[in-house]
Amino acid sequence: MKNRSGARRAALRRAPRGPTLGARELEADVELTGALCRAGRALVQWPREQLAEASGVSKKAIRDFETGGADPGKKGRAALRHALETAGAVFLDEDDMGAGVRLRFTRRDVKQLNRLEGEGGVVGDDDV
Repeated sequence: MKNRSGARRAALRRAPRGPTLGARELEADVELTGALCRAGRALVQWPREQLAEASGVSKKAIRDFETGGADPGKKGRAALRHALETAGAVFLDEDDMGAGVRLRFTRRDVKQLNRLEGEGGVVGDDDV
């Protein structure tokens, strides 16, 4: 009988790789907001300068967008979102808890998590 971590590893191996979109992730017609942009930038740990360089949107336009001062337009929002998604941000569609953003795990991160999961042995085998 397989233990749970073995079943989880098998599921991860079958999971699609790369930046695929899940059912709850932000759809193309849902707009990126300033708050989501700011949160995504914080998660990928990018200063505005780096996002400006990656997206082609000016640093001032990003600041204005994040603080609610101005909208960079449809093309600007798409460029910002694409740059953040390329850096590892995954935008989640609005549900009963609201829209959100999280980090995508890389293959290396998953491998590290699986290694750490298996270090403790089977739960309940010790006398502690």
